[in-house]
Amino acid sequence: MRNSFDWTPYRRSTVGFDRLFDFLETGGSGAENYPPFDIEKIADDHFRITVAVAGFKSDEIDITAQQNMLTVSGRKAPVAEGEERQLLYSGIATRAFERRFQLADFVRVASADLADGLLVIDLVREVPEAMKPHKIAIGGTPPVIEDKKAA
Repeated sequence: MRNSFDWTPYRRSTVGFDRLFDFLETGGSGAENYPPFDIEKIADDHFRITVAVAGFKSDEIDITAQQNMLTVSGRKAPVAEGEERQLLYSGIATRAFERRFQLADFVRVASADLADGLLVIDLVREVPEAMKPHKIAIGGTPPVIEDKKAA
C-alpha cells in the first residue's frame, strides 16, 4: 500500500528540483526489479552502481551514458549449434534487461568493470569551476578596466 504525500509546499520553495519531485511522486522507475542493483556513495563526489548480472559476459552487456541518463542493458548471445545444454533446473535468470539510472548534472561515468557476476560502474561528479559557489563582495568600488591603447 502506497501512501500519498503532497509535495506542493516544497515545490513552491525550491528551484530546479522538479525532476526530483516528479520521481518521488511516481515512485521511481516502475515495477521492474531485474536485475537487482545497489547504489553506493563512496565520497562526496564519487558514487558506485553495482548491478547483479550473473550469467552475462562483458560482450553481452551494453552501457550507454547520454546527457543525464545512464542505461545498462544485457542480451544473451544466441546459443551456437552443438552447444545446447540440457538443464534439469534453471534458476539463473538470463533474460534480456534494460536498467535506466537518472544522473545528476555534471556526473560522468569514470569506469566500469565486470567480475564475479557483478557489474560495477563508478561515477564521478565534476562541477565546472564557473558553476562552483564563489563570494560576492558587497559595496566597494567597481573594478577599474584599463585601456592599454590610451597609455
